[in-house]
Amino acid sequence: MDEHALRELFERVSNGELSIEKALSRMRAAPAGEDLGDAVIDHHRELRQGHPEVIYGPGKTSAQTVKLARAIHKVSKRFLVTRTDPAQARALKRAFPKAVHDPVGRTVLALSARSAKKTGILIVSGGTSDQPVVEETRATCRYLGFAAEVWCDVGVAGVHRLLTRVEALQEARVVIAVAGMEGALASVVAGLVAAPVVAVPTSVGYGASFGGIAPLLSMLNSCAANVCCVNIDDGFGAAVVASAICR
Repeated sequence: MDEHALRELFERVSNGELSIEKALSRMRAAPAGEDLGDAVIDHHRELRQGHPEVIYGPGKTSAQTVKLARAIHKVSKRFLVTRTDPAQARALKRAFPKAVHDPVGRTVLALSARSAKKTGILIVSGGTSDQPVVEETRATCRYLGFAAEVWCDVGVAGVHRLLTRVEALQEARVVIAVAGMEGALASVVAGLVAAPVVAVPTSVGYGASFGGIAPLLSMLNSCAANVCCVNIDDGFGAAVVASAICR
């Protein structure tokens, strides 16, 4: 939607010819982008989907990553870059000194002063080796306006660690279960709660886990009906699904 179309839409709203709800509906259906030459920023995404575009780091140079972050930040006053390498992280921190770099989750996050901090999402992980995926999930939740609670290392090898906290577990609106090996954590959690469980298989495990294929298949075949599953190591996708459910 170009500037002329927007101005006409605003005039119709101010004249009482069009309701605000109908105007927003038309704006959501009229995508707008900013062409940077090697990328087109989808500034319309926040209106359409509830959050600004997220930058996926791999395959991009540091200069490209900073350019994209500047374009998103100019409009949305925030940005998130996932799967960053050290050079990208350094470049982003030079350009945005207040941005937060998490070397474990490989994210760089800049938030606006008015970023919401809603609750309701709980992230549980099978073991400490799953922490990179947990931190990517946590950072994405923050970008989407949720202060997710995190329980680390509560996997099924010591299931009592989870069972002693069932009451608190049942208070979550959405649970994100992050686990490698055989991926049983998602089924155990889902059998204890009424909330949706977003399962994240990780590439953690010995040879027969096949880089995350074994937990992926376990989670897809869960006998608990309230489990949905995202891709291997996809903490970002899990956070997006969980925040959409909460909204």
